Amino acid sequence: MALEQTWRWFGPNDPVSLEEIRQTGATGIVTALHHVQTGDVWNAGEVMRRRRMIEAKGLHWAVVESLPVHEKIKKRSGNYKELIENYKTSIRNLGACGVTIVCYNFMPVFDWSRTDLAVQYKDGSLTTKFEAKAFAAFDLFLLKRPRAEESYTEEIIVQAQQFYEELSDEGRKKLVQTVLLGHPGSGETYTLSELLSALETYKDIARRDLQDNLFSFLKEIVPVAEESHVRLVVHPDDPPWQLLGLPRIVGTEKDIELMLSAADSQSNGLTFCTGSLGAGIANDCVAMAKKFSQRVNFIHLRNVSRNAAGDFVEENHLEGDIDLAAIMKIFLLEQKRREEEGEDAHMPFRPDHGHLMLDDQRNYYPGYSLYGRVRALAELRGIEAGILHSLQPQERN
Repeated sequence: MALEQTWRWFGPNDPVSLEEIRQTGATGIVTALHHVQTGDVWNAGEVMRRRRMIEAKGLHWAVVESLPVHEKIKKRSGNYKELIENYKTSIRNLGACGVTIVCYNFMPVFDWSRTDLAVQYKDGSLTTKFEAKAFAAFDLFLLKRPRAEESYTEEIIVQAQQFYEELSDEGRKKLVQTVLLGHPGSGETYTLSELLSALETYKDIARRDLQDNLFSFLKEIVPVAEESHVRLVVHPDDPPWQLLGLPRIVGTEKDIELMLSAADSQSNGLTFCTGSLGAGIANDCVAMAKKFSQRVNFIHLRNVSRNAAGDFVEENHLEGDIDLAAIMKIFLLEQKRREEEGEDAHMPFRPDHGHLMLDDQRNYYPGYSLYGRVRALAELRGIEAGILHSLQPQERN
Protein backbone atom coordinates (compact mmCIF):
# COMPACT_ATOMS: atom_id res chain seq x y z
CA MET A 1 0.00 0.00 0.00
CA ALA A 2 2.99 2.34 0.39
CA LEU A 3 3.41 5.04 -2.24
CA GLU A 4 6.37 4.58 -4.55
CA GLN A 5 9.33 6.74 -3.54
CA THR A 6 10.93 8.50 -6.48
CA TRP A 7 13.75 10.95 -7.12
CA ARG A 8 14.13 13.67 -9.73
CA TRP A 9 17.23 13.13 -11.84
CA PHE A 10 18.33 15.52 -14.57
CA GLY A 11 20.06 12.91 -16.67
CA PRO A 12 23.73 12.06 -17.20
CA ASN A 13 24.85 15.61 -16.35
CA ASP A 14 23.13 15.60 -12.95
CA PRO A 15 25.62 16.02 -10.07
CA VAL A 16 23.76 13.18 -8.30
CA SER A 17 24.42 9.77 -9.83
CA LEU A 18 21.98 6.91 -10.23
CA GLU A 19 24.18 4.84 -7.94
CA GLU A 20 23.75 7.45 -5.20
CA ILE A 21 20.01 7.69 -5.79
CA ARG A 22 19.64 3.95 -5.29
CA GLN A 23 21.17 4.33 -1.83
CA THR A 24 18.54 6.91 -0.82
CA GLY A 25 15.82 4.25 -0.81
CA ALA A 26 14.03 5.62 -3.87
CA THR A 27 13.07 3.02 -6.45
CA GLY A 28 11.71 5.22 -9.22
CA ILE A 29 13.37 7.90 -11.31
CA VAL A 30 11.65 11.09 -12.41
CA THR A 31 13.45 12.48 -15.43
CA ALA A 32 13.16 13.87 -18.94
CA LEU A 33 15.08 14.03 -22.20
CA HIS A 34 16.48 17.47 -21.45
CA HIS A 35 18.73 17.34 -24.50
CA VAL A 36 15.75 17.21 -26.88
CA GLN A 37 14.66 20.67 -27.99
CA THR A 38 11.18 21.72 -26.88
CA GLY A 39 8.72 20.93 -29.64
CA ASP A 40 10.72 18.08 -31.16
CA VAL A 41 9.53 14.48 -31.02
CA TRP A 42 10.85 12.21 -28.29
CA ASN A 43 11.65 9.23 -30.48
CA ALA A 44 11.34 5.71 -29.14
CA GLY A 45 15.06 5.03 -29.49
CA GLU A 46 15.99 7.93 -27.20
CA VAL A 47 13.31 6.97 -24.69
CA MET A 48 14.52 3.36 -24.55
CA ARG A 49 18.14 4.46 -24.26
CA ARG A 50 17.28 6.50 -21.17
CA ARG A 51 15.10 3.73 -19.75
CA ARG A 52 17.87 1.13 -20.12
CA MET A 53 20.39 3.49 -18.51
CA ILE A 54 18.13 3.77 -15.46
CA GLU A 55 17.30 0.08 -15.27
CA ALA A 56 20.98 -0.88 -15.50
CA LYS A 57 21.37 0.71 -12.05
CA GLY A 58 18.51 -1.24 -10.48
CA LEU A 59 15.91 1.55 -10.78
CA HIS A 60 13.05 2.25 -13.16
CA TRP A 61 11.72 5.27 -15.01
CA ALA A 62 8.56 6.08 -13.05
CA VAL A 63 7.57 9.54 -14.32
CA VAL A 64 8.47 11.93 -17.13
CA GLU A 65 9.07 15.39 -15.71
CA SER A 66 8.56 17.18 -17.88
CA LEU A 67 7.45 16.80 -21.47
CA PRO A 68 7.56 20.56 -22.21
CA VAL A 69 4.71 22.29 -23.98
CA HIS A 70 5.97 24.71 -26.61
CA GLU A 71 5.10 28.38 -26.17
CA LYS A 72 3.41 28.37 -29.58
CA ILE A 73 0.98 25.73 -28.31
CA LYS A 74 0.19 27.85 -25.26
CA LYS A 75 -0.48 30.83 -27.53
CA ARG A 76 -1.95 28.79 -30.42
CA SER A 77 0.29 30.68 -32.79
CA GLY A 78 2.57 29.85 -35.71
CA ASN A 79 2.96 26.13 -36.39
CA TYR A 80 1.26 25.10 -33.16
CA LYS A 81 -0.76 22.38 -34.91
CA GLU A 82 2.43 20.68 -36.07
CA LEU A 83 3.85 21.00 -32.56
CA ILE A 84 0.74 19.37 -31.08
CA GLU A 85 1.15 16.46 -33.49
CA ASN A 86 4.76 16.12 -32.33
CA TYR A 87 3.52 16.09 -28.74
CA LYS A 88 1.05 13.32 -29.57
CA THR A 89 3.83 11.28 -31.17
CA SER A 90 5.99 11.70 -28.08
CA ILE A 91 3.11 10.47 -25.89
CA ARG A 92 2.65 7.42 -28.11
CA ASN A 93 6.36 6.65 -28.02
CA LEU A 94 6.52 6.97 -24.24
CA GLY A 95 3.54 4.68 -23.79
CA ALA A 96 5.00 2.12 -26.20
CA CYS A 97 8.23 2.16 -24.17
CA GLY A 98 6.39 1.58 -20.89
CA VAL A 99 6.77 5.09 -19.44
CA THR A 100 3.21 5.90 -18.50
CA ILE A 101 3.07 8.99 -16.26
CA VAL A 102 3.85 12.28 -17.98
CA CYS A 103 4.09 15.55 -16.06
CA TYR A 104 3.84 18.89 -17.90
CA ASN A 105 2.86 22.47 -17.15
CA PHE A 106 1.10 25.30 -18.94
CA MET A 107 2.91 28.25 -17.34
CA PRO A 108 3.70 30.93 -19.92
CA VAL A 109 7.38 31.94 -20.28
CA PHE A 110 8.49 30.80 -16.79
CA ASP A 111 8.33 27.43 -15.05
CA TRP A 112 8.85 28.90 -11.58
CA SER A 113 9.99 32.12 -9.92
CA ARG A 114 12.02 32.98 -6.83
CA THR A 115 13.74 36.17 -5.68
CA ASP A 116 16.50 34.52 -3.60
CA LEU A 117 18.03 31.11 -4.17
CA ALA A 118 20.40 31.05 -1.20
CA VAL A 119 18.56 32.22 1.91
CA GLN A 120 20.22 31.19 5.16
CA TYR A 121 17.68 29.15 7.10
CA LYS A 122 17.55 29.15 10.91
CA ASP A 123 19.59 25.93 11.09
CA GLY A 124 22.34 27.28 8.82
CA SER A 125 21.26 25.45 5.66
CA LEU A 126 20.35 27.34 2.47
CA THR A 127 16.87 27.50 0.97
CA THR A 128 14.89 29.61 -1.50
CA LYS A 129 12.24 32.28 -1.10
CA PHE A 130 9.92 34.57 -3.02
CA GLU A 131 9.49 38.12 -1.75
CA ALA A 132 6.75 40.20 -3.37
CA LYS A 133 8.51 43.56 -3.04
CA ALA A 134 11.73 42.14 -4.49
CA PHE A 135 9.90 40.72 -7.50
CA ALA A 136 8.10 44.02 -8.00
CA ALA A 137 11.45 45.83 -7.81
CA PHE A 138 12.78 43.58 -10.55
CA ASP A 139 9.72 44.17 -12.72
CA LEU A 140 9.46 47.93 -12.21
CA PHE A 141 13.08 49.08 -12.05
CA LEU A 142 15.28 46.41 -13.59
CA LEU A 143 13.17 44.81 -16.30
CA LYS A 144 11.21 48.09 -16.75
CA ARG A 145 8.24 46.29 -18.25
CA PRO A 146 5.83 48.72 -19.93
CA ARG A 147 2.86 49.53 -17.69
CA ALA A 148 4.21 47.28 -14.97
CA GLU A 149 2.88 49.64 -12.30
CA GLU A 150 -0.65 48.54 -13.20
CA SER A 151 0.14 45.12 -11.70
CA TYR A 152 0.87 46.43 -8.20
CA THR A 153 -0.75 48.36 -5.40
CA GLU A 154 0.64 51.73 -4.36
CA GLU A 155 1.87 50.14 -1.14
CA ILE A 156 3.92 47.46 -2.90
CA ILE A 157 5.32 50.01 -5.35
CA VAL A 158 6.59 52.11 -2.45
CA GLN A 159 8.10 49.02 -0.81
CA ALA A 160 9.67 47.95 -4.10
CA GLN A 161 11.17 51.41 -4.65
CA GLN A 162 12.77 51.38 -1.20
CA PHE A 163 14.00 47.82 -1.67
CA TYR A 164 15.54 48.70 -5.04
CA GLU A 165 17.25 51.83 -3.76
CA GLU A 166 18.83 49.90 -0.89
CA LEU A 167 20.25 47.21 -3.19
CA SER A 168 23.90 47.42 -4.15
CA ASP A 169 24.91 47.02 -7.78
CA GLU A 170 25.87 43.44 -6.97
CA GLY A 171 22.50 42.87 -5.27
CA ARG A 172 20.67 44.15 -8.35
CA LYS A 173 22.71 41.88 -10.60
CA LYS A 174 21.98 38.90 -8.35
CA LEU A 175 18.23 39.63 -8.37
CA VAL A 176 18.20 39.77 -12.17
CA GLN A 177 20.09 36.48 -12.44
CA THR A 178 17.74 34.83 -9.95
CA VAL A 179 14.51 35.85 -11.63
CA LEU A 180 15.84 35.05 -15.10
CA LEU A 181 16.92 31.53 -14.15
CA GLY A 182 15.69 29.02 -16.68
CA HIS A 183 13.69 25.85 -16.43
CA PRO A 184 14.96 23.13 -14.04
CA GLY A 185 17.47 20.90 -15.75
CA SER A 186 17.72 22.93 -18.94
CA GLY A 187 20.34 25.48 -17.99
CA GLU A 188 18.50 27.99 -20.17
CA THR A 189 18.20 31.61 -19.07
CA TYR A 190 16.71 34.75 -20.53
CA THR A 191 18.33 38.11 -20.96
CA LEU A 192 16.25 41.12 -19.96
CA SER A 193 15.61 41.99 -23.60
CA GLU A 194 14.65 38.39 -24.43
CA LEU A 195 12.23 38.33 -21.52
CA LEU A 196 10.60 41.58 -22.64
CA SER A 197 10.22 40.13 -26.14
CA ALA A 198 8.66 36.94 -24.74
CA LEU A 199 6.23 38.95 -22.64
CA GLU A 200 5.27 41.05 -25.65
CA THR A 201 4.04 37.93 -27.47
CA TYR A 202 1.44 37.44 -24.71
CA LYS A 203 0.14 41.02 -24.70
CA ASP A 204 -3.16 40.07 -26.38
CA ILE A 205 -3.68 36.81 -24.48
CA ALA A 206 -5.97 37.19 -21.49
CA ARG A 207 -6.41 34.66 -18.72
CA ARG A 208 -9.54 33.21 -20.33
CA ASP A 209 -7.70 32.90 -23.65
CA LEU A 210 -4.91 30.88 -22.07
CA GLN A 211 -7.46 28.67 -20.31
CA ASP A 212 -9.24 28.02 -23.60
CA ASN A 213 -5.90 27.19 -25.22
CA LEU A 214 -5.16 24.65 -22.47
CA PHE A 215 -8.60 23.09 -22.77
CA SER A 216 -8.24 22.82 -26.57
CA PHE A 217 -4.81 21.23 -26.13
CA LEU A 218 -6.23 18.69 -23.67
CA LYS A 219 -9.05 17.73 -26.00
CA GLU A 220 -6.45 16.83 -28.61
CA ILE A 221 -3.87 15.02 -26.51
CA VAL A 222 -5.95 13.21 -23.87
CA PRO A 223 -7.49 10.72 -26.36
CA VAL A 224 -3.95 9.88 -27.51
CA ALA A 225 -2.87 9.40 -23.90
CA GLU A 226 -5.85 7.09 -23.28
CA GLU A 227 -4.96 4.96 -26.30
CA SER A 228 -1.33 4.84 -25.19
CA HIS A 229 -2.19 3.98 -21.54
CA VAL A 230 -0.44 7.17 -20.43
CA ARG A 231 -1.62 9.37 -17.58
CA LEU A 232 -0.97 13.08 -18.12
CA VAL A 233 -0.52 15.11 -14.93
CA VAL A 234 -0.42 18.89 -15.08
CA HIS A 235 1.85 20.68 -12.60
CA PRO A 236 0.33 23.68 -10.78
CA ASP A 237 1.68 27.16 -11.36
CA ASP A 238 4.61 28.15 -9.13
CA PRO A 239 3.76 30.53 -7.57
CA PRO A 240 0.01 30.27 -8.19
CA TRP A 241 -0.68 33.86 -9.22
CA GLN A 242 -0.07 36.23 -12.11
CA LEU A 243 3.51 37.37 -12.71
CA LEU A 244 4.84 40.07 -15.05
CA GLY A 245 1.36 40.56 -16.45
CA LEU A 246 1.23 36.92 -17.59
CA PRO A 247 -1.90 34.91 -16.85
CA ARG A 248 -1.61 31.86 -14.58
CA ILE A 249 -4.39 29.31 -14.91
CA VAL A 250 -3.57 26.26 -12.75
CA GLY A 251 -3.21 27.72 -9.28
CA THR A 252 -6.52 27.50 -7.44
CA GLU A 253 -9.19 24.94 -6.65
CA LYS A 254 -11.47 26.43 -9.30
CA ASP A 255 -8.67 26.39 -11.91
CA ILE A 256 -8.00 22.71 -11.30
CA GLU A 257 -11.70 21.85 -11.34
CA LEU A 258 -12.09 23.51 -14.75
CA MET A 259 -8.95 21.85 -16.12
CA LEU A 260 -10.03 18.38 -15.05
CA SER A 261 -13.56 18.82 -16.39
CA ALA A 262 -12.23 19.98 -19.77
CA ALA A 263 -11.33 16.35 -20.48
CA ASP A 264 -13.00 13.99 -18.02
CA SER A 265 -10.54 11.12 -18.12
CA GLN A 266 -8.08 9.42 -15.77
CA SER A 267 -5.51 10.28 -18.45
CA ASN A 268 -6.13 13.96 -17.65
CA GLY A 269 -4.85 14.24 -14.11
CA LEU A 270 -2.95 16.37 -11.65
CA THR A 271 0.51 16.52 -10.16
CA PHE A 272 -0.33 17.51 -6.60
CA CYS A 273 2.49 19.86 -5.59
CA THR A 274 2.10 20.95 -1.98
CA GLY A 275 4.73 23.66 -2.38
CA SER A 276 3.32 25.32 -5.48
CA LEU A 277 -0.29 25.20 -4.31
CA GLY A 278 0.74 25.91 -0.73
CA ALA A 279 2.43 29.18 -1.65
CA GLY A 280 -1.03 30.63 -2.18
CA ILE A 281 -2.40 31.52 1.24
CA ALA A 282 -5.99 31.07 0.02
CA ASN A 283 -5.33 27.47 -0.99
CA ASP A 284 -6.32 24.82 1.56
CA CYS A 285 -4.03 22.01 0.44
CA VAL A 286 -5.63 19.36 2.64
CA ALA A 287 -9.12 20.14 1.32
CA MET A 288 -7.80 20.22 -2.25
CA ALA A 289 -6.08 16.86 -1.79
CA LYS A 290 -9.37 15.35 -0.62
CA LYS A 291 -11.34 16.88 -3.46
CA PHE A 292 -8.98 15.91 -6.28
CA SER A 293 -7.43 12.70 -4.93
CA GLN A 294 -9.07 10.49 -7.54
CA ARG A 295 -7.39 12.45 -10.33
CA VAL A 296 -3.95 12.76 -8.70
CA ASN A 297 -1.36 10.46 -10.27
CA PHE A 298 1.89 12.07 -9.11
CA ILE A 299 2.75 13.83 -5.85
CA HIS A 300 5.36 16.50 -5.01
CA LEU A 301 5.85 16.96 -1.27
CA ARG A 302 7.53 20.04 0.17
CA ASN A 303 6.63 22.67 2.73
CA VAL A 304 6.45 26.44 2.77
CA SER A 305 5.61 29.25 5.12
CA ARG A 306 3.64 32.01 3.42
CA ASN A 307 1.81 35.25 4.14
CA ALA A 308 -0.97 37.37 2.70
CA ALA A 309 1.53 39.72 1.03
CA GLY A 310 2.62 36.96 -1.37
CA ASP A 311 5.92 36.10 0.33
CA PHE A 312 6.94 32.50 0.94
CA VAL A 313 10.02 30.53 1.93
CA GLU A 314 10.76 26.84 1.42
CA GLU A 315 10.85 25.20 4.85
CA ASN A 316 12.12 21.88 6.11
CA HIS A 317 9.58 19.24 5.16
CA LEU A 318 8.28 18.72 8.70
CA GLU A 319 7.89 22.45 9.33
CA GLY A 320 5.90 25.18 7.62
CA ASP A 321 2.23 25.87 6.98
CA ILE A 322 1.30 22.73 5.02
CA ASP A 323 0.11 19.59 6.81
CA LEU A 324 2.06 17.01 4.83
CA ALA A 325 1.03 14.15 7.14
CA ALA A 326 -2.66 14.77 6.51
CA ILE A 327 -2.07 15.04 2.78
CA MET A 328 -0.02 11.85 2.63
CA LYS A 329 -2.74 9.99 4.53
CA ILE A 330 -5.32 11.12 1.98
CA PHE A 331 -3.23 9.76 -0.88
CA LEU A 332 -2.42 6.50 0.90
CA LEU A 333 -6.14 5.93 1.41
CA GLU A 334 -6.81 6.82 -2.21
CA GLN A 335 -4.19 4.34 -3.38
CA LYS A 336 -5.77 1.68 -1.14
CA ARG A 337 -9.17 2.42 -2.70
CA ARG A 338 -7.73 2.03 -6.18
CA GLU A 339 -6.10 -1.28 -5.28
CA GLU A 340 -9.34 -2.62 -3.82
CA GLU A 341 -11.38 -1.52 -6.85
CA GLY A 342 -8.89 -2.88 -9.38
CA GLU A 343 -7.75 0.48 -10.73
CA ASP A 344 -4.22 1.50 -11.64
CA ALA A 345 -2.96 2.35 -8.15
CA HIS A 346 0.50 3.65 -9.09
CA MET A 347 0.83 7.03 -7.29
CA PRO A 348 4.54 7.86 -7.01
CA PHE A 349 5.73 10.73 -4.85
CA ARG A 350 9.04 12.52 -4.65
CA PRO A 351 10.66 14.81 -2.09
CA ASP A 352 10.31 18.12 -3.86
CA HIS A 353 13.37 20.26 -3.21
CA GLY A 354 15.64 20.19 -0.21
CA HIS A 355 17.93 22.60 1.58
CA LEU A 356 21.61 22.86 0.74
CA MET A 357 23.20 21.58 3.93
CA LEU A 358 26.39 20.42 5.66
CA ASP A 359 29.35 20.07 3.26
CA ASP A 360 27.22 19.24 0.20
CA GLN A 361 28.64 21.74 -2.31
CA ARG A 362 28.27 20.28 -5.79
CA ASN A 363 27.00 22.37 -8.69
CA TYR A 364 23.32 21.77 -8.03
CA TYR A 365 20.25 23.35 -9.54
CA PRO A 366 18.62 25.20 -6.60
CA GLY A 367 16.53 22.86 -4.48
CA TYR A 368 18.00 19.67 -5.91
CA SER A 369 20.89 18.88 -3.58
CA LEU A 370 21.65 15.33 -2.46
CA TYR A 371 21.77 15.65 1.33
CA GLY A 372 18.75 17.93 1.57
CA ARG A 373 16.57 15.59 -0.44
CA VAL A 374 17.89 12.52 1.39
CA ARG A 375 16.77 14.17 4.64
CA ALA A 376 13.41 15.05 3.09
CA LEU A 377 12.83 11.55 1.75
CA ALA A 378 13.75 10.01 5.11
CA GLU A 379 11.30 12.30 6.90
CA LEU A 380 8.52 11.59 4.41
CA ARG A 381 9.21 7.87 4.63
CA GLY A 382 8.86 8.13 8.40
CA ILE A 383 5.54 9.95 8.09
CA GLU A 384 4.29 7.28 5.72
CA ALA A 385 5.41 4.43 7.97
CA GLY A 386 3.57 5.95 10.92
CA ILE A 387 0.40 6.40 8.92
CA LEU A 388 0.54 2.87 7.54
CA HIS A 389 1.06 1.49 11.03
CA SER A 390 -2.01 3.37 12.27
CA LEU A 391 -4.09 2.10 9.37
CA GLN A 392 -3.02 -1.51 9.81
CA PRO A 393 -3.11 -2.34 13.54
CA GLN A 394 -0.83 -5.22 14.44
CA GLU A 395 -2.23 -8.35 16.03
CA ARG A 396 -1.46 -8.35 19.72
CA ASN A 397 -0.73 -11.34 21.93
